[in-house]
Amino acid sequence: MFEGPLDTLLSLIEKRKLFINDISLAQVADDYISYIKSLENFPIADSAHFILIASTLVLIKSKSLLPNLSLTEEEQHSIEDLEARLQEYQKYKALAVHLRERFGIQTEYLRLPSKEKVIVFAPDKNMSVKRIHETIQSVIREMPKKEFVPKAIVQKVISLEEMMGNLSKRINATLKMSFKDFAKVGKTEKLNVIVSFLAMLELVKQGIIHVRQDKHFHDIEIETQMTGIPNYSN
Repeated sequence: MFEGPLDTLLSLIEKRKLFINDISLAQVADDYISYIKSLENFPIADSAHFILIASTLVLIKSKSLLPNLSLTEEEQHSIEDLEARLQEYQKYKALAVHLRERFGIQTEYLRLPSKEKVIVFAPDKNMSVKRIHETIQSVIREMPKKEFVPKAIVQKVISLEEMMGNLSKRINATLKMSFKDFAKVGKTEKLNVIVSFLAMLELVKQGIIHVRQDKHFHDIEIETQMTGIPNYSN
């Protein structure tokens, strides 16, 4: 028994008494799509196969109506593959008639080889317990060693926002201070000094503080631009 999308397509071609080629496929494209629409109980298991062949037939018909339509290599391969499959399917369907006439007349069964495998340990004459022991030790020595990576202590780095908050709080309390006193130059790490300098520049940009430097490389005096009552408790 034959069924499925290929059998349906071949039946439509044979019904019109056509040869299997792109011209005949273009002619039966509408019949094939109409057949799919007429199915009440559509075979879900073959739905993808039906739709794939239908899309290839639509492509073939489009090519026949538009001769100048250029196809990609994949599209051309799909058309050629469908023709080849139909031709092979037609051969198998014709041979099935002869198989039906001969089925059961001369039955022969081939004995399949046993799937059971007998595992036999057959070492050569050079194998000994000592050599097995040496081989195992050699494999153990070549195994990758477990490496212990030392733990790295990550120091906390103050953020720019935190430094800006500290500078604003201190300058509002004292109204005036030097950058050297705020950044503790020479007593802290260089990174904190850099962050302190960037915080000072950002507050100058926002108009919160005013800075002054009398000479190059001299200390920078910081004053607040905000008026208010200073806090001398610190």
